[in-house]
Parts: sequence; C-alpha cells; structure tokens
Amino acid sequence: MKIPFIKYIQVIGQALRGDLTDYTVGNINKAIVLLAIPMILELSLESVFAVVDMFFVGKLGPSAIATVGLTEAVVTLIYSAAIGLSTAATAMVARRVGEKNYEGANQAAVQSLIISFLVTIIISILGVVYAPHILKFMGAAPDVVELGKNYSRVMLGGSVVIIFLFLINGIFRGVGDASMAMRSLWLASGSNIILCPILIYGVGNWSGFGLIGAAIATTIGRGIGVTYQCYHLFKGRGILRLKKSFFKPEIDIIRGLLKIAWPATFQFILASGSWIVLAKIVADTGGTDASAGYQIAIRNIVFFILPAWGFSNAAATLVGQNLGAKNPDRAEKSVMLTAKYTAVFMAFVTFLFVIFPVPIIKIFSHEKAVVDVGVDALRIIGTGYIFYGIGMVMMQAFNGSGDTKTPTWINAVGFWCFEIPLAYLLAVYLKMGPMGVFICIPIAESAIALVCYLFFRKGKWKLIEV
Repeated sequence: MKIPFIKYIQVIGQALRGDLTDYTVGNINKAIVLLAIPMILELSLESVFAVVDMFFVGKLGPSAIATVGLTEAVVTLIYSAAIGLSTAATAMVARRVGEKNYEGANQAAVQSLIISFLVTIIISILGVVYAPHILKFMGAAPDVVELGKNYSRVMLGGSVVIIFLFLINGIFRGVGDASMAMRSLWLASGSNIILCPILIYGVGNWSGFGLIGAAIATTIGRGIGVTYQCYHLFKGRGILRLKKSFFKPEIDIIRGLLKIAWPATFQFILASGSWIVLAKIVADTGGTDASAGYQIAIRNIVFFILPAWGFSNAAATLVGQNLGAKNPDRAEKSVMLTAKYTAVFMAFVTFLFVIFPVPIIKIFSHEKAVVDVGVDALRIIGTGYIFYGIGMVMMQAFNGSGDTKTPTWINAVGFWCFEIPLAYLLAVYLKMGPMGVFICIPIAESAIALVCYLFFRKGKWKLIEV
C-alpha cells in the first residue's frame, strides 16, 4: 500500500521532527520516507563541507585547489575508518532495537565510542607528523607541498571530529532517530559556511589565515556538530539512555563490533584508496590544471551522490531492525523499494551532469584548462549515476545486516582488480591521459553494482548473527 500523495507533507514533517517510530511494522514506503529524508539532508550537508571549501579555496588558484583535493583524497581514508565504525554501531544498535533489547543497544553505543576514541589518537598523530610526505606521495608538486602541508596537518590532525561525527550519527540512525543526525550536520555545515570565508580572507584589517583557514573552519565546524551530538547523546533521547556503568570495556561487545567494523573499514578503504590512485593517475598524466579540474568535478559528484547514501543508510537501518524482529522478508522488500527510489533520483542527476556541466564547473573556476577537464570528468562520470545509486543501496543493505565481508570482497575485486588496471591501461598505456580515468569509472562502478545486486538476491545476508 502506498502513501497517498496528500499525506506526504505530514510524513515529511514527522521525519524532520524526529518522532520515534517502530520500523518493524506498518507501511514500508512510509518507513523509507521517514528515514531517508533526514538522512538525505544529513549527508547532503556533509558534502557541503567539501563544496564550500572548494568554492572559497578556488579563488586562491590551482595550487590551492590541488592541495585541498589531494588532502581530501587522503582524508577519505579517515572517512573509511569513520564509516566502518559507524556501520558496526548502526548494525548492532539496530539489531538490538529490533529485538527490543534497549539496554543492549545502549551498551553497543558506548563500546563503539570507546573503540573510536582509541582509533582517533593513532590517526591524528600520524597525520600531523607525516602530512608533507603524504602530499609528496600523492604526486603534489613542490610548491603544492609547501603551500599545503599545514592545511593537511590541521585536516588530518583533526580526525577526531570526523570520526565522531560519523560514529554518533550512526548510533542515532541505528535507533531510528535520523533527524538528530541531520540536525548535527546542519549545525556543523552552517558553522563551516560562516567561518570559512572569515578565516581564509579575514575581516577588516585582518587578512586571515589563507589556505590553512579553510582547514581550521572545517575542523571547528565539525567540532561544533560533535558537541551538539554529545549533548543529546548523554542527555538521553528516547531509546538512548547511556549509563556510567556502560563505560567499562565489554570484551564480547567490542569483539562483536570489531567483527563488523574491520571488514567495513577495509571495504571503504578499498573504495576510497582506489580513488586516491585514480587522483594520482590524473595528476601524473595531466598535471596541476588537470588535477584541479578533476577535483572540482569530484566535489560535485560527491555532493550529488551523498543523498543516495541517505537512501542507502535508510535501507541499512530497516534491514538491521527487521532482522532483529525476525522479519527478513520485510527487510528484503525495504531494500528493493529503496533501490527503486534511489534510481529515480540518480537518473535526474545524470541528466543534470550530462546537459549542464559547464555552468556547474564554472561556479568554482574560470580558468579554461581547469574548466575543460572538469566538464569532461563531470559529463563522463555522471553517465553511471543510476548504477552508482543501486550499488550503494545493496552494499549498505549487506552492512546493515552485519554482513560486511561480502561487499568488502566485491570492492577488492571490483576496484583493485578491475577499475585501477583499466584506468592505468587507458590513461597510461593507451596514452589517453585523464580522459582514460574518467571513462573507466562508470564502467567499473556499473559492474560492481550488478555484482552486488546478484549477491543480494541470493539472500545469505539474512542468516547473519549480530
């Protein structure tokens, strides 16, 4: 049964308010809307960080753009750790909620916080110490390394706010409170938008910090979002009631979380690591202008693809809670409906990128060499958007069930045994340069989506115990 159109406004209002709902019963279409709308808004605002930084930094020239792009490519490895830990938290919390074991859900939330704190210490230290070496490894020219080393240090050293922003939102998503995750991103993104131009260019007689100001603004903005999250997390909202006694390490729960988290982290490292290699191939074969154009295109691609992550995360929550309620058929139906809605959205984005790439790229740069590369990248990569969205939903469905190993193997083969060799063949061996990288992306991503769908239909994910 579908929701009558006239009731959608009421449902949207309910989604934005964050009314707690039992997603194991009732109308599945309504459940998808209630979860997906705040998740789409949440992740769209997360992508605003990258777009806002690129918009203001773009005025500092190609070297600054390349610095942000290359650093962001490395920061995606931190996102991988954050998403992996968040995936584990969502899967376990959602499963406990579906079982109506609310104390177990709270214990899982606390143990995920403990694990994440330890991880951030290691990442932050390595990032601060090795930032210049990382830029050199990425193929940055000497002037880019000199300009961007402190920017990279702030971004990598501030990994704690990246990881906790993702993790705590994963906890809220697990209990079905997607609106709280959305509001924390609103606050973080709004703070970044205000702070970015001030800290880069200054106010009045103060000239600002330049490029490093963008990193400071982003880190402070995310920190404000995390502070807001922590206030509501420890205050207690609905199912979440964190007790002091829960902060003692529980080995069994930690082991269960790590069992889900390490393949999930590796899964996203495989994906984001492949994007780092692709960025390096573009930089090596096309130079600074090509790298800048590609990075601008990628920012826009990320901006428009993250709403599909909203649908995907909705699927993960529905799968986890319905498997906990011993209703695997409802879980499968939820995923298939979510994939349908995602495909419709992504078809619109494909049209946008193929028909209007020039005005989109020119928002960020007017240098002809940069614009030309960005337009080609946006148009070619955009042709595979429908497949990207379907593949994301299927992968998150696996993750929501606790089966993080299947999508990890798919990523390993799809990205590292197919996409990267294909990119090298086209860009280097056949001397197509950056264009070869752009062409390989929709080919590889579409193949990965098809494989995900086939494995999902086999249904082995329904038997995973969390």
